[in-house]
Amino acid sequence: MSIPIIFLFSLLILSFYIPKNNAFSKPITKEEMGLKKQQNLTHLHFYFHDYVQGSNQTALRIAQAPSTNKSSSGFGALVMIDDPLTEGPEHDSKIVGYAQGMYGFADQKQPGLVMVMNYVFVEGEYNGSTLSLLGRNQVMNKVREMSIVGGSGVFRFATGYAQAKTVTLLDKFGASVVEYDVYVQH
Repeated sequence: MSIPIIFLFSLLILSFYIPKNNAFSKPITKEEMGLKKQQNLTHLHFYFHDYVQGSNQTALRIAQAPSTNKSSSGFGALVMIDDPLTEGPEHDSKIVGYAQGMYGFADQKQPGLVMVMNYVFVEGEYNGSTLSLLGRNQVMNKVREMSIVGGSGVFRFATGYAQAKTVTLLDKFGASVVEYDVYVQH
């Protein structure tokens, strides 16, 4: 055999022995991720304070369409939020977390929002954990339901839903207060 053929043959044989550990994906078990076989079901109850006016504003309009101010539904407006979540509906109730994200006015006929936010918890056993919410919020309905699509910390791999009920549309502090019941598997 000539040297080039021996070299190529050697390279071919070596290629079978080089580990292939740069795979894009691989199956893993729940145990490898530290997950329990049995999931928990948790009910969270809190109040969302969306301060759209006043000196402590937590909801800011960051964009709008040229026609937004002429629309009866606010269509085209986008609002960024960092709203407190509290134990009770009162302005000075204990803060248990924050709703951080945004909502956009996505319905041309009535006030209908697309909600994209994280609940960031700062109290108790959920301190440092988050839940991610995504869904349609038809504001004028008595009860609205949105999806919980994920989470972190205690709520890693979370799924579930949130129900929202308006308590006050605009209180004396410039806030709309919404009661949330969240049911989550994690």
